[in-house]
Amino acid sequence: MAFDLAARLAERRAADLYRQRPLLEGPQGPRLVVDGQPLLAFCSNDYLGLANHPDVVAAWQAGADRWGVGGGASHLVIGHTTAHHQLEEALAELTGRPRALLFSTGYMANLGVITALVGKGDTVLQDRLNHASLLDGGLLSGARFSRYLHNDVGSLSDRLAKATGNALVVTDGVFSMDGDVADLPALAQAARARNAWLMVDDAHGLGTLGAGGGGVVEHYGLGVDDVPVLVGTLGKACGTAGAFVAGSEALIEALIQFARPYIYTTSQPPALACATLKSLELVRTQAWRREHLAALIQQFREGAEQLGLRLMESQTPIQPIVIGDSAQALRLSRLLRERGLLVTAIRPPTVAVGSARLRVTLSAAHTAAQVQLLLNALAECYPQLERADA
Repeated sequence: MAFDLAARLAERRAADLYRQRPLLEGPQGPRLVVDGQPLLAFCSNDYLGLANHPDVVAAWQAGADRWGVGGGASHLVIGHTTAHHQLEEALAELTGRPRALLFSTGYMANLGVITALVGKGDTVLQDRLNHASLLDGGLLSGARFSRYLHNDVGSLSDRLAKATGNALVVTDGVFSMDGDVADLPALAQAARARNAWLMVDDAHGLGTLGAGGGGVVEHYGLGVDDVPVLVGTLGKACGTAGAFVAGSEALIEALIQFARPYIYTTSQPPALACATLKSLELVRTQAWRREHLAALIQQFREGAEQLGLRLMESQTPIQPIVIGDSAQALRLSRLLRERGLLVTAIRPPTVAVGSARLRVTLSAAHTAAQVQLLLNALAECYPQLERADA
């Protein structure tokens, strides 16, 4: 029997769940040209505005001049350069951990860590709203897999009481679609009480949280004993690409030996590591970016609440406006685009059925005037959805 892909695609389109790729015609930044249309964008994860920073670009160019454009082989064969090694040392320093290990993507890091740490006879417990890469890693591990209620320590504790073998608790640091922050102190306490390890994917907290940009673990003042496994990505606040795992000497050595996505993947271009080293320097030394971003978040939340928009409990750059119906979320996105603003509609299966939303993301590269333009457009467009529902 042939695969009926056309029917599957038609079903997705009929349910207002069809996705298309916007074609970007320039570098990341608030002002973009997308599909030939000039737009003011509020949907990038470039939270600190570093993706097109001239110093980071120059570091990449200098790295290419020295190292060329390819890694050549896996880290374990001949692909591990001094540029990669220096970046790992800088990431260990940023996160306050003995060592760090580079991965080519966050998805690969999460798959690699979970499948290396647990297997048949073990238990992996995950927050219901974890990123797909964490869930996939849990399923692929072969361990007993269970999802606890979102950010609910009581629900986690109930499941930990039934855990077998080695138990790994896995959570996002900042949840990518809701923007709220995991209650790490409580999760860490629950994990320690059952001799379990806590793994945190801080993709959206690294750079934006903590006095030095160290992320959610720094924000809470926790250490490696509280969170033995820390994952971070470099393509969001750091503005480049790739990911890392930070932890103890034993953890990193174990991942080098057993994490298949690390072992069997060509290393990232060394020039990319050079660029990321420069972006980490800016993350650490330019605290004004986090301060400006925090002011924009407050401005947006206050303005949105005055408009009666349904916001979530987020003090991070991720500010979702929950609409509910997928078609209506798409409609609001289109209305904003007609006014020169790009805000992506997020629909199932990325979020739960009935919780489609506009995922507004703010950046230190935005200005207060640009945030006000977004609020003005929402004031004009959002009531049109109410009239359509009436």
